Parts: sequence; structure tokens; C-alpha cells
Amino acid sequence: MNKPIPEFKNEDEERDFWAENDSSEYVDWSKAQHAVFPNLKPSTRAISLRLPEAMLAELRQLANQRDVPYQSLIKVFLRERIDMEHRKHLVHEFAVREERAKYTTKK
Repeated sequence: MNKPIPEFKNEDEERDFWAENDSSEYVDWSKAQHAVFPNLKPSTRAISLRLPEAMLAELRQLANQRDVPYQSLIKVFLRERIDMEHRKHLVHEFAVREERAKYTTKK
């Protein structure tokens, strides 16, 4: 039986609660369903980024060839690289675990 989720006065109180408590004690995750929010736009933040002029010119040229705004192309490139780094990290972690398993398995 799951514990009842307390009533919160505000989002800060709720945020503090979940930062300190394990949700599995309050929610039966086996009954969870995948939710899709197709019209939700992710929050964005404007940043200042200094790029060499030649790199910016190349990015604009590539974006022009693809008929997309250059800032959108930069976001696509960053997303692809971030995903690649995550995959690389996961592959490395898997390899490390396999290597450890070789030496910890009793024969």
C-alpha cells in the first residue's frame, strides 16, 4: 500500500518534498502510463555565444542549403552531439560493467 501524497501549500513546498522523498513510496509506478504532449513547447533561454566569424558563415551557408534558420541548425547539431555523447557514455558504462563482471563472477 502506498503512502498518501500530502497536500502542498505551493510548488516550492512540493519541490522540497519530492527532493527529500522517494516517489516509489507514494506512487505505484507499475500502473503508470506513457503520456504524450504534442503541443508542448520546451522552455527556451536566450544565451550569448561568441563564434568565430568563419564558423558562423559556414553555419549560415549550411542552414541556407537546408532552407532552415541558422540558429535552428545550431540546435539540431547540438542535440545530435549531446545524444552521441550520452550513447558513448552508456556504451562505456556497459563495457565497464561487463569487465567488472568477468572478475567478480565466482567459478
